[in-house]
Amino acid sequence: MKDNGPAIDGLLDTCAGAIASADGLLGKIHGAVTARVVRDGRVDSGLIETDQFAAHGLSWAATYVEALRQMHGWASRLNDSGSLGELESLICQAAFGEYLAQLYGGIAISQGEIFRPRDLGVSSKDVHTFFKGPVKTLIDGGNTNDVRMAIAELIGDGSHYGNPGLGDETLKMVQDQFRRFTDEQIAPHAHDWHLKDQLIPLEVVEQMAALGVFGLTVPEQFGGLGLGKTAMCVVTEELSRGYIGVGSLGTRSEIAAELIRLGGTDQQKSHYLPLIASGEILPTAVFTEPGTGSDLASLKTRAVRDGDVYRITGNKTWITHAARSDLMTLLVRTNSGEAGYKGLSMLLAEKPRGSDSDPFPAAGMSGSEIQVLGYRGMKEYELAFDGFEVAAGGLLGTEEGQGFKQLMATFESARIQTAARAVGVAQSAMELGLKYACDRNQFGKPIFQFPRVAGKLAWMAVETMIARQMTYFAGREKDSGRRCDIEAGMAKLLAARVAWSSADNALQIHGGNGYALEYPISRVLCDARILNIFEGAAEIQAHVIARGLLTGRN
Repeated sequence: MKDNGPAIDGLLDTCAGAIASADGLLGKIHGAVTARVVRDGRVDSGLIETDQFAAHGLSWAATYVEALRQMHGWASRLNDSGSLGELESLICQAAFGEYLAQLYGGIAISQGEIFRPRDLGVSSKDVHTFFKGPVKTLIDGGNTNDVRMAIAELIGDGSHYGNPGLGDETLKMVQDQFRRFTDEQIAPHAHDWHLKDQLIPLEVVEQMAALGVFGLTVPEQFGGLGLGKTAMCVVTEELSRGYIGVGSLGTRSEIAAELIRLGGTDQQKSHYLPLIASGEILPTAVFTEPGTGSDLASLKTRAVRDGDVYRITGNKTWITHAARSDLMTLLVRTNSGEAGYKGLSMLLAEKPRGSDSDPFPAAGMSGSEIQVLGYRGMKEYELAFDGFEVAAGGLLGTEEGQGFKQLMATFESARIQTAARAVGVAQSAMELGLKYACDRNQFGKPIFQFPRVAGKLAWMAVETMIARQMTYFAGREKDSGRRCDIEAGMAKLLAARVAWSSADNALQIHGGNGYALEYPISRVLCDARILNIFEGAAEIQAHVIARGLLTGRN
């Protein structure tokens, strides 16, 4: 290893010591926020809303500390297996150097918003105590220009960005299979699909179905592959690396299958799960309404029981893949007299698949397309229901009023999957940026040889690995049957920011060409931007994490 910081053996011990110090600082931050927003052992809703910046700062600080813990775990596992090479060591120490520096000096929780421990009343003494020993060593030497240049040199041929540490032969085979599929069937065509704003071709959907994408986590007894959420992360990342729309096709099936598997009757499971797993049925999630956004308690779309059917009246918006889907998981209010979440139910609403000429042929249902910057391949729609009929047997489970509870049970998986999509987008941005930097000559040499360009790409490699390890961690927690709402939220929160910053920096490397539609990085930038918004906007996600941290998940 080059003389770019702590040697391999010392690095892991130094990082372990730094984590202990980071936990101590996080405890001070947690205590300061608790003093602001907790009363009588409970989070005061009014106070946490007033002090959102402090609460969300806690979420980001906790996310950073968990990210460092996972990076140390990743490097330790590689070291134990004899796979910790120079690149992985440099990535680890750069991650620690930068994230520790931000914990000390300020975390950018968005453009223009910097969270600093001192802003909460954490004393200067406590902050300065943090900046000692292993923390100081890593801040001073972890993410130096020499380290970034060494990382850039090691990733320069584009063949290797660091060992992901899957540690499982099945997962490695899955990754290889979907990497080949993406390189051959997705990446060469994605930009054309985007520019033409067309649906992902059905033949691609059929190929995905044959590969088992839609039944990846569906139990084998229902025709699925019965793999875990970690496998889902691997597949989703590779598909999203080619095109986020393709990576997101599986999300609809994942959500629908999870809803039915956890909340459906035996008959609903035996009927729908095999059809979803095979790709014969393409589902869509129909939750959001105009004016409600994340405030699902204010949902107004009504479902009135009329004999053997429910009649649906209301409007939905931002419904992905609505025209070409066959089944809607439809969140409605079945009890108009019950305000808030308790009056909500989930319906399994079948519909005929639409076409370009007649996108919504079902009686009582109409829709219009929402034109979007990116995230195109499935299209977004506003839907209107006026007497649309759903068979009464389509009520998920056997009891009305369980819809929000049933939906909440899927949030962990959905956010883990979204984090994996973000990792794939970040990886795509890095690969595009690196290729352009190596091909583009200015002042007599490739622009990759300029430190500001190489340094951007090196940091993309570091932070993409951080986001990947956070996502794998959340997937492993879910596979182990442990509650992981905070871990899934952290993975999604961080990975979405990484995808955006990587895409933005990769476009900057392209210079003026990056602003031209003909260059794929223009698409990746637009695709990356949505990740901070859907499946819980970054602000909502930080708020949920903060509540979990402050209440001990109660």
